[in-house]
Formats: sequence, C-alpha cells, structure tokens
Amino acid sequence: MPLQNRVTPLGELIADPARGLVYGNRGCLHDAGGRIRRDFAVRRWIACRLEFRGWQRGPKMQPGRFTELFFLDDATALAAGHRPCALCRREDYNRLLEVWGRLHPGDHGADEIDLRLHHQRLDGRERRLHAAAYDELPDGAYVMIEGAPWLVWGDGLLRWSASGYHRRAPRPPRGQAQLLTPPSLVALLRDGWQGLVPLAHPSHRSAGCGTLSR
Repeated sequence: MPLQNRVTPLGELIADPARGLVYGNRGCLHDAGGRIRRDFAVRRWIACRLEFRGWQRGPKMQPGRFTELFFLDDATALAAGHRPCALCRREDYNRLLEVWGRLHPGDHGADEIDLRLHHQRLDGRERRLHAAAYDELPDGAYVMIEGAPWLVWGDGLLRWSASGYHRRAPRPPRGQAQLLTPPSLVALLRDGWQGLVPLAHPSHRSAGCGTLSR
C-alpha cells in the first residue's frame, strides 16, 4: 500500500506507487499510525534533493517527525508552493534570494519569503489561483484547465499525472490562464531557472498529442 505522500501541483497529498524526482516537507502532517491528518503544519514548505551528502533516512512517517513528501519534478514542487531548501539546495536558494530581492525588495530572509508564498498559494484553506496571460508564461509554470493541472512547456501544455506527462495540447496563443504556480515563483522561472533538481520529468519529451478537453 503506497503512502499518502505524493504531492500534486495543487499541493494535495495522494497515495501513488510512482516515484518522484524531488523530495520535501511542510512539517509533521501524519499521526502516530502514519495517517495524514492535516495539509500543512508550518508555513515553510520546502523542496529538496533526493540525495544529499550520503545521509541515510530512516523509515518514513515516524511519529512526531516531519512527513516526507515527494514530487514528480521541480515544476510540480514550485506549483504546489514549495521553494528550494536552503541546506541541500543552497545554490538554488541563493538564486531565489537574488530574484526575490528584485521582485520584493522589502522582504528579507526565509521567514518573509515563506509568509508571502503562503498567501500566494492559499486563500484560507482553499487553493489560490492567479490570472495570467498565456503568452507571458515561462516554461515550468502550471495552469488549471477544466479542474486539471497542465504544465506550460514551449508552445504546448502537458497534462500532469503522478507518473509523468501523458498528453500534450497546444498552448493558447492569447487569452488569460488560471495560474497555479505562485506568481513569485513564476518570476523565478521567467529568470531562466536551472536548479539542482530536474525542472521537468523526462516524460515531457514524449507526451502524446491531444486536446484540452478531458
């Protein structure tokens, strides 16, 4: 039975046997029996490398410890509202600070970044969506179409699944999108983001053509 620790672009936690390329956490979300009881415990939602300095992790979902989360790729983690870890992804975190300083010069340090991201990803307990022009979105941003998350990549849109991207549709040349990725992280993507973890799962190269209708 797979654990309920795979994260969708909407930030939801699902149980799926597929493996992801990015690791992270948002505090302890499970009870002593390993059952998910909350969506988040802290505002600090981070995305990490799967391996770092040869550290060995113990059994997952240990009582009282943070809940280990897994994402298909970095684009999924960013869409969910997770930012790079300042420890295992220090270079990425410093790049985030650089871009963030230009975008929000009044913010200083992780606490203020995490507070602003928390507002951009959630409207109370509901997921917050943002209006954005299709022709201004960079590769790696996620949009919502008919209740489903799609990755913006080149001139196409790729339908997300826990195991990879399986459908491709043309990106609308104009019009407004329902942007899922927090705008401050879209600015990071627009700056030409190349992080220490894969931005897009390899399946993005082979997703089959389709339409936007579900």
